[in-house]
Amino acid sequence: MTARIEVAAAVIERPDGTFLMASRPAGKVYAGWWEFPGGKVEPGEAPRHALERELREELGITVRRAYPWLTCDYDYAHARVRLYFFRVTDWSGEPHPHEGQGMAWVHAERPGVEPILPANGPILRALSLPLTYGISAATELGVEVFLRRLENALTRGLRLVQLREKAMPAKLLAALAREVAARCRAHGARLLINDDPVLAARLEAGIHLPAARLMRLKLKPDLPWVGASCHDAAELEQAQALGVDFVVLGAVLPTASHPGANPLGWERFRELAARRSLPVYALGGLAPTDLDTARQAGAHGIALKRGLWT
Repeated sequence: MTARIEVAAAVIERPDGTFLMASRPAGKVYAGWWEFPGGKVEPGEAPRHALERELREELGITVRRAYPWLTCDYDYAHARVRLYFFRVTDWSGEPHPHEGQGMAWVHAERPGVEPILPANGPILRALSLPLTYGISAATELGVEVFLRRLENALTRGLRLVQLREKAMPAKLLAALAREVAARCRAHGARLLINDDPVLAARLEAGIHLPAARLMRLKLKPDLPWVGASCHDAAELEQAQALGVDFVVLGAVLPTASHPGANPLGWERFRELAARRSLPVYALGGLAPTDLDTARQAGAHGIALKRGLWT
């Protein structure tokens, strides 16, 4: 079997949420198809260095900040490729096509360009996930306090929420879930229910799988979004095999809820998250100010409980 062609690919993103896509120029395979800018990694070259070189040659920009993100394998009829995706958030120069390619600033959920190369399609879904994943704390705070703080967070831009109240009686949880779902819909936020596929389906929400349930499953649940909790490499491999939409990985730092546990630390988190094909949120002992550190370690973003509501 032929070796994979390694490619560095850039999600060049602006503060308004748009990112750059380019069409392949005439004379190349899949000419006219749209993709993320980038190019081949040369022998002995690190993917990050290839990214900087390709963007300088292809678009005339100099990368100032780029976060490692997803690594995806794809088999085309003509080649087997491995794509190293980076999220580029700061650069100098104005992107300009140097190789005759078309360019467009697009949104993940409505790109408005077609056709898009098959290897890039799943990346658009991952890009629609926000950088912060909020985990509920109604039991600790009290329902009314939590709902007020949820409303404040949604108003400020929170767009991904997990309802996780393991100690709450079923009847109270169902009532809370209806209220949380209504508030999330009003703000255009996605809601996932922890470990209850029946309630998730009733609310047309997603589901978040605890690690124990994740490891027992043979098929991904048929719900709009599926997240999962992971703590080690085996659980991450299972999540990838099932094709879940994203995972949370931790605990990264010491937490008040698990005072005796050994946290992963950022270096071990980096090792586990590296070269995964699905978005990984860092979890455990984090605050909003840890977002940049998490992204430098390969995280898609951060999952917060106490750090979000206090």
